Amino acid sequence: MSIISGKKILIGVTAGIAAYKTAFLVRLLVKAGAEVKVVMTPAAKDFITPLTLSTLSKNEVFSSFTKEEDENQQWNNHVELGLWADLMLIAPATANSLSKMASGNSDNFLLATYLSAKCPVYFAPAMDLDMYQHPSTKDSFQKLISYGNIMIPAGTGELASGLSGEGRMAEPEEILKFIENHISESLPLRNKKILITAGPTYEAIDPVRFIGNHSSGKMGYELAKAAAIMGAEVVLISGPTHLTDPGFGIEVIRVKSAQEMYDAAHEHFEKMDAAIASAAVSDYRPKNVATQKIKKNSENLILELQKNPDILASLGERKKEQILIGFALETENEEENALGKLKRKKLDFIVLNSLKDEGAGFQKETNKISILFKGGEKKDFALKPKKQVANDIIKELIGLFHA
Repeated sequence: MSIISGKKILIGVTAGIAAYKTAFLVRLLVKAGAEVKVVMTPAAKDFITPLTLSTLSKNEVFSSFTKEEDENQQWNNHVELGLWADLMLIAPATANSLSKMASGNSDNFLLATYLSAKCPVYFAPAMDLDMYQHPSTKDSFQKLISYGNIMIPAGTGELASGLSGEGRMAEPEEILKFIENHISESLPLRNKKILITAGPTYEAIDPVRFIGNHSSGKMGYELAKAAAIMGAEVVLISGPTHLTDPGFGIEVIRVKSAQEMYDAAHEHFEKMDAAIASAAVSDYRPKNVATQKIKKNSENLILELQKNPDILASLGERKKEQILIGFALETENEEENALGKLKRKKLDFIVLNSLKDEGAGFQKETNKISILFKGGEKKDFALKPKKQVANDIIKELIGLFHA
């Protein structure tokens, strides 16, 4: 899945022949999972219709300060639109519009929106060879870059004038790749490999029955997504859940038993920079597993259980430079038990949640946690949706990488 999936992208279209490429660009961005809105200069409508871009983006296209068909002259809020975007992309960016952007001129709706944007702004120049090389154009490039805008270099090829040279707007696929790479380079977990365990484990009694727990796996899956969004290469080892693969390029390894999870974790741990053990692993398993379904021949069924391997403790023994994070779900003496686990298993921090807290625990959409660090620090967090809890945990992990 593309790194721009879920992002809000505002595309500005200026009046250049390369505007026809914007249709393909919008389609690529939508296909990559972005939410796209389009702003056009009035003159850009001579090169591509708002209807085309509205159809492809699945959103209204804006080109003026008022809604033209509205007799009451309801206005389009350029400030609201500029604040809506996670990133703004002006493509094509003509010499005329670039000059106005550089000087702060806002004589149309697109330029006013650009000046209101608080997000990263990318621009893809498109003009003829002599215009591209003119000192005033180069001055516009330098000013815009000095303001923090990101220039997507033009390519070389046949131009509208019939000349061949620099000034051709980058192709839609090149623009998408440029933005993905630029975002990736700035992510705090770029080049980090993170192992995450999630969900329950099932320990077979016979071919039909098992010992398990109520874990849904939601916390671990949200952690995997949060880490991937921050640029990490994530391996998610998942016990049995009803959750679908989280996407975002995450490698998912599905297992059932604690032994299978143990084997998968140890296979990958050595190559990891960090591991987060959020799975609710069964502590015990039946010593003898029946090969056939056990019949109800008596009032009582006695199972002899044996201990499962302790995945987190074994990773703690094997860790070198890796950061290791565990979870503690407690019902009594919560902090004391969590601190004991933190020390015994050689963790860098442990995430504590209590079943006494309303809204925390298994099968919930929310969680309430405290994080206990090996240095003695403790951070308490309010009840939040698990997605936000995952972001809090990953933020603390990032802090350890940069400590």
